[in-house]
Amino acid sequence: MRHNRRTFGELLREKRIDKKFSLRKFAALVGVSPTYLSQVEQGNVQPPTADRVKRMAELLGENPDEWIALAGRVPEDLPAIIHEQPTEIPELLREARGLTVEQLRKLREQARKLKERGK
Repeated sequence: MRHNRRTFGELLREKRIDKKFSLRKFAALVGVSPTYLSQVEQGNVQPPTADRVKRMAELLGENPDEWIALAGRVPEDLPAIIHEQPTEIPELLREARGLTVEQLRKLREQARKLKERGK
């Protein structure tokens, strides 16, 4: 995916270099081969799993959810959340689609308050 006209791989390479990680060191920390990481950065292969993308984001000091989305993946906890409420969660997401960031923050805060009251 593109972020400010850069691919996931381009952004990954830029951030990795900014943080002074060598290709080999970063690959080892993420649990992939340097060859594979190089191919990801060049856009020749798909980004790794959401779990590995999350690890990459954490190492680089980036938001894991944002990076998972940029990689075209879905956070690994979301399918289980959807399966818990297979009708309501998708409907909630569809209704929330198109809201502003501020509106989503307010909705999230309301959901947190509802959960606290239910305990």
